[in-house]
Amino acid sequence: MPDRPEIVCICGSIRFVDEMRTANRDLTLAGAIVVAPGVFLRAEDPEANELITNEQKTALGALHLRKIDLADRVLVVNPGGYIGESTSREIAYARATGKPISFTDPA
Repeated sequence: MPDRPEIVCICGSIRFVDEMRTANRDLTLAGAIVVAPGVFLRAEDPEANELITNEQKTALGALHLRKIDLADRVLVVNPGGYIGESTSREIAYARATGKPISFTDPA
């Protein structure tokens, strides 16, 4: 038995915020420590450009890579098999650091 719970980093497009929240809940109830995106503003949200700057977006992307560093594994939330540019970059980073990766939709 490990001395601490598994740490899982959730990655995926912010368009799947509801699915990411469900995965977070399910993993947490299963006893995992979950790290996930902390800001869920999408570019198409009218308030997005007023609330978050390009510099903040860049910083959040770098912060998410550090969350991957902390994780034992990565779960990619990708309904319909969709993987966007940011998620692709996160997957490549996770692979480069040797993190196991699983997908909610292996399609």
